[in-house]
Amino acid sequence: MEKAAGLRRLRPLYCSLSGRTGPNKGPCCATVYAGAIRHHSSGLYSDEERALLDRIIRVDHAGEYGANRIYAGQMVVLGRTSVGPIIQHMWDQEKDHLKKFDELMISNRVRPTALLPFWNVAGFALGFGTALLGRKAAMACTVAVEETISNHYNNQIRTLMERDPEKHKELLQTIKTFRDDEMEHHDTGLEHDAEQAPAYFLLKNAIQMGCRAAVYLSERI
Repeated sequence: MEKAAGLRRLRPLYCSLSGRTGPNKGPCCATVYAGAIRHHSSGLYSDEERALLDRIIRVDHAGEYGANRIYAGQMVVLGRTSVGPIIQHMWDQEKDHLKKFDELMISNRVRPTALLPFWNVAGFALGFGTALLGRKAAMACTVAVEETISNHYNNQIRTLMERDPEKHKELLQTIKTFRDDEMEHHDTGLEHDAEQAPAYFLLKNAIQMGCRAAVYLSERI
């Protein structure tokens, strides 16, 4: 009862975060709010599981947010070139990923990482900077980032499968679907001459080191 009462007091927050504050702005925010009530009043998760889900949703949201900013930076430079439509397609998929994690953040009452403003600037700068080096360097960036994200998703899938795959069925399916999209992006980068970028392995390793650091920090801050 106390949890339900607390969530009722948070109803305006769900409405404002979801952007559904009126009858003409999509489904009523009560849908999101009611889902959160069911989730938190069900007692399905232990404190340890709750902490695990919080970390997973927080870091995945940050990762998809950063990927969006990378592609945004690349499109500024390469949007009118032959690879523009390819980058746009990958960016559109990342937008869908981010939208889903936005919804999961709200329905599970997970706070975003405090580092989002930094990832906003860093992600755009990485995309913009590699695009300035040429389309091959931009594709090398895509390979490095998407390989790191795919490996991270695989680690999360293993963790959730070891816990209780049936209990985490919906989240598992989401992560598996997004992992497959990221691998598609990785392969697209290779198909478009990523490995021919100047100092490819140096560039790839440097970007992946930064990505792993971002994952570590976003899980904890």
